[in-house]
Amino acid sequence: MEFLTPAFMQRALIAATLVGITAPAIGTYLVQRRQAVMGDGIGHVAMTGVALGFLFQTSPVWMATLVAVVGAVGMELIRSRGKTSGDIALAVLFYGGMAGGVMIVNLAPGGSTANLISYMFGSITTVAPEDVIAVAVLAVAVVAVTLGLRRQLFAVCQDEEFARVTGLPVRALNLLLAVTAAVTVTVAMRIVGLLLVSAMMVIPVAAAQRVTKGFTATLLTAVAIGTAVSLTGTVTTYYVDAPSGGAIVLLAIGVFLAMSLLSAPLARRRAAAARAAEEVCTSDDVRV
Repeated sequence: MEFLTPAFMQRALIAATLVGITAPAIGTYLVQRRQAVMGDGIGHVAMTGVALGFLFQTSPVWMATLVAVVGAVGMELIRSRGKTSGDIALAVLFYGGMAGGVMIVNLAPGGSTANLISYMFGSITTVAPEDVIAVAVLAVAVVAVTLGLRRQLFAVCQDEEFARVTGLPVRALNLLLAVTAAVTVTVAMRIVGLLLVSAMMVIPVAAAQRVTKGFTATLLTAVAIGTAVSLTGTVTTYYVDAPSGGAIVLLAIGVFLAMSLLSAPLARRRAAAARAAEEVCTSDDVRV
């Protein structure tokens, strides 16, 4: 348990736990509405926020949160009004966010693109006490939205038209989902990194879908997987000199592959049980 002694590891493990909970929680909704790459777009635009933090010598986490929220809301408004496709909006966020971050960080006092590396790929040694506080506050907000409004958000992600007919505020819920995704990106950037955060939103969810049925079961299983790989990856990078984001994502991919192998026999057993039940019903009909 040597890794629990350094203060930076204690902070990193707290942040990793919060990332493991929040990223799959919001990712379950994004996968449901087929916006799995939304985190990538927001992650790239958040780089501009990080660079602005360096430029104005303020907290990069809070500045990235502000810029990411603005970008996510803009993308959602463009998508909902149909002025351009969601793909184009994502492309603008991808390239504009990266270009803005690179340009602005070089204008900061003593700034260079090297300052962005730990935010792009994650680094356990750079998690400061103020980062933990910011991440904790943002994570509580994400969990409150994803669990407290899960029925409404699921309805909107499943079928917007039906949700609108039932009287749900679809526009407001879509904007809330976009804002929550933006907040999640900034929660994860110190551990997973802005370029890999989308993987933590998607891969644990995809792995959970292999062995679960139902939205709630998938969400809870994805959160469990996300938490496990985040903690394991963080501990691994304590002993191996590598970015924490890479280790966490590779572990998540390993879990996905294992779940995929496990799901094949499960699917066969379910199919066999369904056939057996059908044969029983058929034989009962014949006797009648």
